[in-house]
Parts: sequence; C-alpha cells; structure tokens
Amino acid sequence: MTISSKLMANLITTGGANRVITMDLHAAQIQGFFDIPTDHLFAAPVLLEYVRRLKLHNPVIVSPDVGGVERARAFAKRLTADLAIIDKRRPRPNEASVYHLIGDVKGRVAVVLDDIVDTGGTLMKVAAKIRECGAVKVYAACVHGVLSGNAMEMVKASVLEEMILTDSIPVTHLDGGKIKVMSIAPLMGEAISRNHQGKSIAALFV
Repeated sequence: MTISSKLMANLITTGGANRVITMDLHAAQIQGFFDIPTDHLFAAPVLLEYVRRLKLHNPVIVSPDVGGVERARAFAKRLTADLAIIDKRRPRPNEASVYHLIGDVKGRVAVVLDDIVDTGGTLMKVAAKIRECGAVKVYAACVHGVLSGNAMEMVKASVLEEMILTDSIPVTHLDGGKIKVMSIAPLMGEAISRNHQGKSIAALFV
C-alpha cells in the first residue's frame, strides 16, 4: 500500500455497518482494494474556495504531470481558467526532470495543482519551469503535505508565492511563511453526517 493510500482512510459506522471515507487517493484503483463500502472524496472544494478568495487575474491551472490532467482540468473548469501541462520524466524515485510546458503561462498567474507533495523537489522544479516560461506568479495547491526532509526550507526558498495545503496530514512548525493550511474537517464532517442520515454524498464530489 502506498503512503498516499494511508493518508485519509477513516473508518466510520453507519447503521451498524462499517464504511470507509477516503480523500484524494494517489491512484483511484486503490479504492477497489477495500472490501467494505468506500466513499472517495476530493479536497477540490476546499482548495477552490481559497483560490477564489485570492481573486487571481487571468489564472491558468497547471498539472505537474500527465497523470494529473483530469484533476487539473476539472479545477480549471470551475475557475473558468485555462489549462497547462508539464511534461515530466522520473528517472529515479523522488527525482524528476522537467522537460516542457504545454500551454501558455506568459504574463499570467499559474496555480500548480497536485494531490501530494513529499520532498518538494519535483514541485519546486515545476514552479521554476513555469516562471522561466513567463508566468508572473506561481502558486501551488496540494492536498496531502508529507513535507519530508528539508521540504519546508525548499518551499521557503522557492519561486512560489504560496503553497496551499489541507490538514489531511498535520502540518507543524509553520513560521507564517509561504505555506497556508486549509481544514478539511467541514467536508469530512458533512460526508459522515450524510452517511449516518442515509443521504447521498454525490453533492460533495467535485
């Protein structure tokens, strides 16, 4: 089981039956390994709310790799923003080489959308590539902040204006710098409440 499959898997009891609520699994196929009913939520509503409050001018949503295009496209649609994609290769674990940016970011504010940030090395390379291609500002919006090793220092020294994370993993030792943490408690609470009341949670999927 990958680390991201362990991040948000909460067991609840609904009417005497067990049920799992997960959030932003790194691979959707992981959901199939549970042998009890499973609801796979997404933190997009939480991240969207904050990005909208930023009132970014002419934003473009960037997927850091081909695998994240579907997530980024849905996010961009709800912001009425354009989409760009990073062409990336990963020769070794936790190491990536950024080759090309597909799309137009010149003179625009870019938001890199990802599900998980571990060491931060790949994300910082992506952010640097986007600035190199002419973006005036670069933000990052990620769901799970593992932030291992010296990730905090890398974020602080990066070209990022801000990194937006959720608290699916507790983020500690913040010094009021570039990292902004958003709570997923209301979203998870609403899902649990709807399950206990036998209501649909389809409205929570974004």
